[in-house]
Amino acid sequence: MTPERFVHLAQAYGADLNRWPDADREGARQLLACDDPAARSALQDAAWLDQQLDRHVAPAPDSVLIKRTVASAFTTPRLSFWARYADWWSRLGFVGVGLAGIATGMLVASLSLPISSSPDVLPSIFDHADADLILSLDADEAEQ
Repeated sequence: MTPERFVHLAQAYGADLNRWPDADREGARQLLACDDPAARSALQDAAWLDQQLDRHVAPAPDSVLIKRTVASAFTTPRLSFWARYADWWSRLGFVGVGLAGIATGMLVASLSLPISSSPDVLPSIFDHADADLILSLDADEAEQ
């Protein structure tokens, strides 16, 4: 173990070697046995910080704060009408687009189908295959 690695582990895990990862404990003990000054200094700094953290006592929260926090967990904020239904217009827009698509599809389908199934009726505006035949039939009827 290098002294730099020892300093890094001491800053991360503290002065107690039992908190360190198992793979690094033996190397740390060997470095301390060699009486490395950087390792001793890092261990002292970590021990001081551990003592400071162990002495610190978090203050108890105020009872009023606890009651307000618990009460806020069970209440919902009051929203105005427009805030509650703000996404209503976007949903209506999707419905409108869907209805417009349906109407367009019905229009295209109605224009592409013949009006009736009898052969003497004009075909759809999209069907031009029999246009000459129909026009010739109409001309024959006009002559009679």
